[in-house]
This record gives sequence, C-alpha cells and structure tokens, in this order.
Amino acid sequence: MSGKFTLENILGRNHEQVEHPRLQEKDSVGTTGTGEGWDEESANRSAADGFCVECEDQPAQVLCDTCADNYCEVCFAAQHRKGSRKKHVAKPLASGAKSKSVHNGAAGDAKKNGEEVRTFLRLSCGRSDNYFCAQHEDDVDMDDSDGELDRIAAETSKAPVSTQLLGAQPTIGSKVGEWFIERSKFIPLRLTYSERKFLRLLDAALQVSEYTDKIDTLGSGLSKPKRIVHQIRELCAILSGLVLAADYKQGQELFTDRDFRSNAEFYQTIFELGRRHKIMNPDKMRTTYGKLIYLLQDSQSPDVRDMLSFSCVKPIISVYNVLEDHNALDILRDDLIMVATQEIYSDGRSKREVQRDIKNKERAIETLSSKYQRSDLSQEQVRQCIYSIGDNHAFLRTNRDPCEKMIMYLKEHFHPTQSKDNKTSLAIRSGKHGARLSHDHAKQYAYVLQSLTLWREILHDMFRLWSLAEQDLLAENVPYRLRDTGQGLNRVQAAPKTFRMMHTILHRAQQSVGSWVGSSAIHMGDHNVPNALMFIDKYSQIYRILLPICNTLSQIPSLADKPALRSYIEDDFGSIDNCMREILCDFFQHGFDGSGADNFFDAGSCIDGRLTSAWNWCAQLEKKRYFPVFLLTGFVGFDGDW
Repeated sequence: MSGKFTLENILGRNHEQVEHPRLQEKDSVGTTGTGEGWDEESANRSAADGFCVECEDQPAQVLCDTCADNYCEVCFAAQHRKGSRKKHVAKPLASGAKSKSVHNGAAGDAKKNGEEVRTFLRLSCGRSDNYFCAQHEDDVDMDDSDGELDRIAAETSKAPVSTQLLGAQPTIGSKVGEWFIERSKFIPLRLTYSERKFLRLLDAALQVSEYTDKIDTLGSGLSKPKRIVHQIRELCAILSGLVLAADYKQGQELFTDRDFRSNAEFYQTIFELGRRHKIMNPDKMRTTYGKLIYLLQDSQSPDVRDMLSFSCVKPIISVYNVLEDHNALDILRDDLIMVATQEIYSDGRSKREVQRDIKNKERAIETLSSKYQRSDLSQEQVRQCIYSIGDNHAFLRTNRDPCEKMIMYLKEHFHPTQSKDNKTSLAIRSGKHGARLSHDHAKQYAYVLQSLTLWREILHDMFRLWSLAEQDLLAENVPYRLRDTGQGLNRVQAAPKTFRMMHTILHRAQQSVGSWVGSSAIHMGDHNVPNALMFIDKYSQIYRILLPICNTLSQIPSLADKPALRSYIEDDFGSIDNCMREILCDFFQHGFDGSGADNFFDAGSCIDGRLTSAWNWCAQLEKKRYFPVFLLTGFVGFDGDW
C-alpha cells in the first residue's frame, strides 16, 4: 500500500496493519523513531490514579470537563493553548483526591477515536508521546486568527521581565527563607587547589584521547562493548601515567598493583572533577567534555560494567550535599548569606562605595565561616561553599543578565503595538531578506519578547537543567542510536527529565508574558537536538550571542567623544540613537525570523528554531553596514573573548 491514508484507514480498527515506510524503521534495540523504547502498548496504557493522563508522571491538578481527563497544570496549558480546546472548561481537583477519567456516551467514543489518531500519528512520525503533543498540536495553528495581537503585545510589554522558577531572589536585608536551600541543591562545589591539579591531568588525557573517533563509528571489527572497555582502560592508563609523572610518591601508592578495579574510587573522583568544573564554567573543556560524558555514558551499560568490573560514575558534589552531610544547612537560612554571596559592581559607583561593599562581604564570610564550622567541617570548607554560591551569581550575571538588557532595549526603543516608520518597524515577511516567518510589528515584538524571556528563564535555572541532563545521559539501561543527523554521526537518545523540566520552564514563561506567538515545540531526542548534551551545549551559548551585542550597544555613546567617530556615525546613521536603533531593529527582525535551517521543520518558530535564527544572524554580521561600529567598540567575534 502507498504512503497515503484516508480517514477511514486511520480510524479503522485494523489501522495498525497499514504499511508505511516510517512504521518499519527500527533501531538496534527494537524501538521506533528516536530510540526512546516507546511502543503502542505503553502509549495506550492509562495513567495511574492520581496522575496526569498526558505525562503520567506528575500529580493531576485540574479536570477538563470537555475532555473528561485529569491533567497537571503544565500539560493542561500545553494541550489547551489554541484552537477549539482553548474554550474547554477546567476545574481544580480536590487536594489529595485520586483522579479518575470519566468515559460515557459519545464523549467516550470521540476520545477513543482521537486517541487512535494520535497513536497512529505518533508511530508514523517516529516521535515520543510528549514530542507529538508539542509538535502536532502547537504547530498546526501558527497564525493568530483571534484578532488579539494588539492585546497580546500590550500585555507582554507590561509583563515582568521574568518569573523565577525558584521564587524571586531575596535582596540584601530581607529574609532569605528557603531560596538558597533549593538553589544549593544544583550548585556544584568549587574545586580546591589540589583538585585543580588533577583536573589539568584529566583535561590533558582527554585531549589526546580518540574515544569518540574509535567508538562512534559504523562497521568496526570488534564488538562495541569490547571497544568501549579497551578505550576506557586506555584512558585510565594515561591518567595513571600522568599522575605518576606529576607526583611520583602518590602515583606509586595508587598504581603499584596496576589494577583498575582497586582504584575505582580514584577514577570516579577525577571524572567527577571534570563534570563539576564544566558545569561551573561552560566556556571551558569545550572539546573534551563531550568525550568525557560519552565515555561515562558508555560505561553505564551493563555489558561494559561487567567487563570493566567497576563503575566510572559518581554523583556531582553540590553545596547542599556538603552542608547536609555536616548538619550545617542553617547557614543557607542565615540572612547574612545574601551579603556574603553578593556580586559587587563598580559601574556608576564611587571607589569608596565599592570598597565598603567589599569589606562588608569579607566580614560576612568570616562571620559565617566561624559560626557554622564543625569538628568535621573546617572554616575553609564553609568558605568554599559560600564562594560556590557566589560563583553561581557570577554565572547568572554573565549568562542571564544579557537577556534582561536586550529586553530593556526592546521596550525602550520600540512600541509594542505600532511603529512610526520603517526604521522602527519590526515587521518581517517570509522570503524577504531570508526571513521564514511573516509577522507584523506587534506580533514580532511579542515574539521577540517571549523568546528573550524564555532564554532568561532557561539560563536562570541552567544548573538544574544541567543536573537533569546528566541524569538522562548517564541513566542505566537507556540505549541510544548512532544516527547521521546531517551534521555527522550523533547519539540520539531520549531525555525525559530534561524534556519535562523544559516544558515546566516554557509553561512559566508563557504565564509570565500572558500568551504565546508561534510554536511551542521542544526538540529533544531527534535529529535537531539528538540528546541532552546537545541541548545543554546549545543553550549555554546564548551569552556568546547577546553579550557582544550588549557590550557594543553600551559603548556606542562613548564613540561620540571622538570628533572623527562622531562625524562618521552622524553621516551614516544620523545620530547615536539612530545607530543603536538600527542595530537593534535588524537583530530583533532577522535574529528571530525563523531562518538558519535547511528546511521549514528544522527552524521556524519552534523553541529551538529561535536560537538557530539568532546564530544565523551572527554568521551574517560582517555583511551588515553597521559592522564597522562593532569593530570600533572592540568586537572580535561571537566565539571568543571580547
């Protein structure tokens, strides 16, 4: 039978027997699509009582009277965002009550037929259950037919910059409550001086390792588990030699018997150091972290673990773990922790004010470290925990704050619903200057604001996402497929925990801005974003896009101090403000126009496509007429130091 289907074929009882090339695609472990181990039987299995009928792993919170199903808050919002479902009436479930789906009469038959259609489409698309919901129910209606664009844009322009997932960060002098307790669970502990010595050895060993070249290949002679074990032992041997060369006495104590199993704790520790350092410093280990995480991913395979005789993975040491083990969590509830971990800015402040804040911070650190030290927890260890939280604040300033600055520029230079002329209009048209979307000014304004807000929310909770991504990557008995995604061979693996957290972040971002323009599809475990590592790498690069733009915009006014440069700007752009507005207008238009991919489905207005468009704009910066202005402000590139 051909690949075409009629409604009768789809809704018929025997539609499972319809032949289609996409249904015949099986991976090496007998799964379909993305290799998530999904099958029709599990898809049709009803959710347990008390849980959401869609995701099946979160407690049900609302009952949809029309669908006669119970949903968690996130899934209900995703399923009822557009179309006829937007008019469905829901009511909250009683706290602690068990959820029971109601099926009766025509409603039950309609739901049954609907589930059959969804089951068939999920199979034919080779997607996971959650991915289908986002892709096919949010991508169908890409245009706003309700005539509410003006209202949406007005609401989004007045909306707060962001809603923080763990609550608003307390200010100095206020009660900190549980904010630092929750935050510290995902903040890795800063490396000590002695640990950094081993980190350099690990990085050196990974630099010369050819692990991914030897493992991620097709048609090799030896079986894959044997190749993996051989490469892991080879890397451990290199590490042993480097440790012996760096510290002969310690190397002799560790490796006299040349038994990898007896030194399992050492290897686990040194691998954990690399993972912890990378989370705290995303711009480091850019070529070696991938090798490390793939090596650890393979080591979790039961066959490899049996042959290796030990595990290479141990949990990341977080600030919360250290303080909890020593019964010192009260330090995170102490109001002085805000002063001890604050970031001190010098912009627009006198030297006396800066010096005063530095002294207050040092005094707070010493007070807390002496107050909460224990017999088994030294003052230096307490300081290390405090410094680690401060490192998290520095990460947020570098990565998250550029999103806030761009939102500020958007609201300052552009009106949410109307434009005075073409120079202040954000409207884009498909096919013009490479754009893939067609938005009027109000819709594009809302689209850009929503995208920047979402990026800010992701970066605000990046450490939590990174923790979940590693849990997905290093989970036992979760296979991956080696697949050519168009960018070489990649490991395609499901990431359910990261995917779920992304849906939660997206839901909160949608609540923050009031509505949503474009698709809310999240690519995870497909050829666009093959696995959780690629997802983390993709979103950890946002600051590489926005920070150089913010730096350039902030330095343009200072160019006017030099007469020659001021004359150049006034002759070409009219004024300093016009120059800044032209840069912003072009970025907000063509950094968010759905371009940058080979086809419509790989870019467009989906969650990941927005970032793809921004990278595409960066690649074309040298062709812009305002590129000399970037060079005059010290710009050297998006992928280096600036």
